[in-house]
Amino acid sequence: MTALNPSVSADPDKTMELIWARSRQRGDLPGFSKVVTAIIAAMRGDDDREFNMTRTVLQDPALTQKVLRLANSAMYSVFGQGINTVSKAVIVLGTEAIGHLALGLKLIDGLSAASSESALARAELEKSVMAGHIARQVVASTSTRDTEEAVVCSMLHSLGRMLVTFYLPEYWQRIRATAAEKGGDENRAASEILGLGLDEVGRLAGQQWGLPAALVDTFKDMPPRPVGEPLDHTDWLTAVSTLSSRFAEALCKEDGSRQAALAGLAESYADMLGLEKELLIAAVETAQQVAADEDAVTIKPLMPASAAGAALAGKPADAAGVLARGAAEMRGVQQTATPSQLMSLALETVYQGLGFTRVVAFLRDAEHASYAAHLCLGEGGQELLPRLVFGDAYEPDVFHAALANDKMIFVENAQAPAFASKVPRWWKDALPTVRSFMVLPLTVNRHPIGFIYGDWDRSKPAARIEQVEVGPLNEIRTLVSAMIEQRRQAEPAWIRKLF
Repeated sequence: MTALNPSVSADPDKTMELIWARSRQRGDLPGFSKVVTAIIAAMRGDDDREFNMTRTVLQDPALTQKVLRLANSAMYSVFGQGINTVSKAVIVLGTEAIGHLALGLKLIDGLSAASSESALARAELEKSVMAGHIARQVVASTSTRDTEEAVVCSMLHSLGRMLVTFYLPEYWQRIRATAAEKGGDENRAASEILGLGLDEVGRLAGQQWGLPAALVDTFKDMPPRPVGEPLDHTDWLTAVSTLSSRFAEALCKEDGSRQAALAGLAESYADMLGLEKELLIAAVETAQQVAADEDAVTIKPLMPASAAGAALAGKPADAAGVLARGAAEMRGVQQTATPSQLMSLALETVYQGLGFTRVVAFLRDAEHASYAAHLCLGEGGQELLPRLVFGDAYEPDVFHAALANDKMIFVENAQAPAFASKVPRWWKDALPTVRSFMVLPLTVNRHPIGFIYGDWDRSKPAARIEQVEVGPLNEIRTLVSAMIEQRRQAEPAWIRKLF
């Protein structure tokens, strides 16, 4: 057995110090924790949650392709094939399903390189992902609306176990041996050896990363108990995530003992959760099938490059084709999509189709006599939005000219000295490195209500908008404007500030 460091053994502070030191050496967990936080935030409910999830997914080419493969799989064939944008995939799959997929992928990718014990590390990750699938199916059989929280809690329920497995493999071997000698309680063995139970390691890590307190509070095992008072929200989440994690562990047993272990768990927790044990077993079986479907789906290539990869490389060769396919997706959902969803589709289509550095949706706010950025894909993101605001009173610059004439304007060299007087100060201050940009006006009944802005930074290859691309761009702005017009009567609260 690998020699242990006696200065750490049974000392809580030194245990956590060693975990953080090893994570810093490998550079895995800091980035992982930020992505987990972003995914959880994108799943939570504000008006732009679909857009937030789209933006989060597009930051990762591997995740982008997995989301598109799932949206085009047989499981979702009722919605049609040929889904080319993450925005439409979000509409089809929902933010929760994509959030679970994204979180599972990040668990695998973000931590699997952290341990020399690669097979053992991957097994722990796969059990956590399976726990999330099981929780989704268990909660789907109840009347609760807490599926999102239950899945996230279940996937991260064994975080402490994962961290010890990945970063302290020599200690993990000793913990398992000690647990085997003393009745199989790994949490108690960890307390003896590390000075911390596995659940305590998970909670301290979650607090260090700034994960939501309500999530961190569920990082503990809850054994089955007699039915008494109804479980409060935290206890209910803890019970579901404990059961889901134990189910996932039981699935790793040999065939001869697996069914007995699953049946025993269902029997123990059924009354506590107010569910039939047969329903719990069925949830496990369905989760196994869904997990297999998500991992095994195949699809023909949809784009000349991955969604995020195309934007990173600059303007794609098939720009007009990507724009046209995006416009077709918008036509397909225009009767059912919300204004936010359709705008998200429009932004992503322009972003991918032209490989812009960033695209921004500006909307007019008549109450404040201004145009302000509301959504942004690409570099700068949310940080830029507060700086992208200007008055709606006419000024002799390129933005007001595009709005006044209701025509797209493309500026090929925004840094040319002769053009300096045509770009406003707010733009120069916020976006000083832009080489070229486009303004695509949005109007309703000849009234400007906003515009889509896209640019190429000087770090991108020089490019321009060709005539063949103007048609689909104009169709995109027509579709967005038509959606706004159609929703004027149905959603007056959303539209009234635009005029």
